[in-house]
Amino acid sequence: MMSNAPVPQLIRHTKKSYGESFNADLFEQYKLYVESAEKISERRVAANNYLLTVNAFLVTLYGLVAASRFNTFCTILVPMAGFLVALTWHRVITSYRDLNTVKFKVIHELEQHMPAALYEYEWRKAEEGRGKAYHPLSHLERWVPIIFMALYALLATLSALGFVQ
Repeated sequence: MMSNAPVPQLIRHTKKSYGESFNADLFEQYKLYVESAEKISERRVAANNYLLTVNAFLVTLYGLVAASRFNTFCTILVPMAGFLVALTWHRVITSYRDLNTVKFKVIHELEQHMPAALYEYEWRKAEEGRGKAYHPLSHLERWVPIIFMALYALLATLSALGFVQ
């Protein structure tokens, strides 16, 4: 289905139509946009730290519950809650990765109007994350919640089968 909506333009004015401050304002917008991409990365790290702590707490709670005499219902409930937390964590990582991908595409496009295209140049030198020069952290970090999901599935299964007494 084709949309009649106009295609968005990154640069809407020329220096002539905008005025003397065009270059300075464009550079200022570029700096703010790069800063916003960095803040997304900082928020991702904070979310990862928080969710890792929550998962560590849930694994510890499972161990305490399994070792207690009140272990019947809770030994299945805790892994179920942990599985949902880990699933949410995986989605958060994917969301942040996708958002940063778009932000860096915009940065690369903005750099076409700058004297140097540093981020685009760096990305090409890093073989776009596909070579030996650089492996994006998101490729590794997305496995951590998957490992927790597998652990929770195993713990719930063992509990349901009566192996945890």
